[in-house]
Amino acid sequence: MAFPLGLAAPTTRADVARSLRDDGFVVLSPEATLATTGAVRAELDALVSSWDDLPADAHLLDGGAYRFRRHGCFVYEPGTGALTLAEHRAHYQPVTYNALHGGLLRWFSPLADAVFSSRGLASLVGSLGQLFAELQPVERWFVEAHAFRIDPREGVGRPTPEGAHRDGVDFVAVILVDRVGVKGGETRVFEANGPRGVRFSLGAPWAALLLDDARVVHETTPIVLAEPGAHRDTLVLTFRAAGFQAPEVDHG
Repeated sequence: MAFPLGLAAPTTRADVARSLRDDGFVVLSPEATLATTGAVRAELDALVSSWDDLPADAHLLDGGAYRFRRHGCFVYEPGTGALTLAEHRAHYQPVTYNALHGGLLRWFSPLADAVFSSRGLASLVGSLGQLFAELQPVERWFVEAHAFRIDPREGVGRPTPEGAHRDGVDFVAVILVDRVGVKGGETRVFEANGPRGVRFSLGAPWAALLLDDARVVHETTPIVLAEPGAHRDTLVLTFRAAGFQAPEVDHG
């Protein structure tokens, strides 16, 4: 894995695929996100206000009250381009991948209807699903979409309270929706089986980090309040070929 010393923004979809293949991750400027996905900026911007209506995360085990979120599931078929809304389900990760919240069935309120049905979200899921299928051919992707707001009104907010981690999927997209009045929030990506890594910040709306979840671990450092109304909003999309994660069934 050749971690770059500088994070030069890719300029074409082929550059994005090459970086993912070579390095296991790629950082996209807002312009590169739009160029790679074909998403229309106005359609993405129309989603931003829905992040003002995220319920509190009732499952935080570190005692904090700084995270707000919604959750939704889709099935995407690269061969046909079909995107189907899946039945609402609990979010689950094994302890192997989430030492803080692993092993729990965590139910979150579903994404707002306007987000579920938006062309902006469909563009992101479909185009990224196609891109990832070029690197790992699959019949279908099981996609989970997470809308997060981290609000440091109590002093500190932790985007990844579980620390550096993998998600237990094939590919991950972390997309910045908004960042207002905060300090911190440095994103870090490290080799899963080596010492090398990079640090950077997603600073502008629709900048994105794409990850090969098997090859790298990632985290984002805490944010602190710099001005009233501070928050950091993200959309996280995970793509898994082997179905939605669920507890293993003990057949005795």
